[in-house]
Amino acid sequence: MRRTSVRLAALVTALLLPLAAACGDDSSDGGDGGKGGGATLTVLAAASLTDVFQRAGDAYEKAHPGTKVKFSFAGSQELASQVRQGVPADALVTADTKTMDGLSGETGKPVVIARNRLTIATAPGNPKHVKGLADLAREDLKVVLAAPEVPVGRYGKKVLDQQHVAVKPVSQEPNVRAVLSKVSLGEADAGIVYVTDATAAKGKVATVAVPDAQNAVAAYPAATLKGSKHAEEAGEFVRWLTSAEARGLLGAAGFQRP
Repeated sequence: MRRTSVRLAALVTALLLPLAAACGDDSSDGGDGGKGGGATLTVLAAASLTDVFQRAGDAYEKAHPGTKVKFSFAGSQELASQVRQGVPADALVTADTKTMDGLSGETGKPVVIARNRLTIATAPGNPKHVKGLADLAREDLKVVLAAPEVPVGRYGKKVLDQQHVAVKPVSQEPNVRAVLSKVSLGEADAGIVYVTDATAAKGKVATVAVPDAQNAVAAYPAATLKGSKHAEEAGEFVRWLTSAEARGLLGAAGFQRP
């Protein structure tokens, strides 16, 4: 009888040990949103931030072990639509304040993290000899612009209207990267893009500068989303975007200080 009791006790102990270990693991890692890390942040970001935010995400993860950052890039107007539809995300960065202001009920207080300017992108070597905004009205040019509801399209329309330049684009694209792609692939002779996107193209396009007096300044606000399941971590990421490290990365990519 005694021998049977000992065997029974040993069996119960063997069964309980894995459970105790599992409970210990749960309490030590802090869960997905706890202070111990482990959170995966989803950040909705303007398409023009694609290259620099990939580097920023790596830098942030290195400085914040246990936190992962996933980006979803698109035109700001598309990102706004996703937020309104309740797509799960933790933070938002747009290429204009107008789009962000329209989501005030869905976000925390936004902060501008960078600024940008426009330039004209052409084929390498500028074979059509584009000299400035006025040339974009030439009938021998195939010009592509972003759609007017896209921030870069709205900025582009503003500068063209101010210079009384009437352009008939061959297409209107959903984001700045699509405009750049049309030009780099030879499907268009010229397009209006951000300086940073043309810089990131690294020889695939040439640029024609738009003078400051004719240009527009794009502001990039960042904010947490009220629907975030990782509010603390999302807030920390948005604050990091204003840090010296983040501004250094943005500056190296051609963005201007806020």
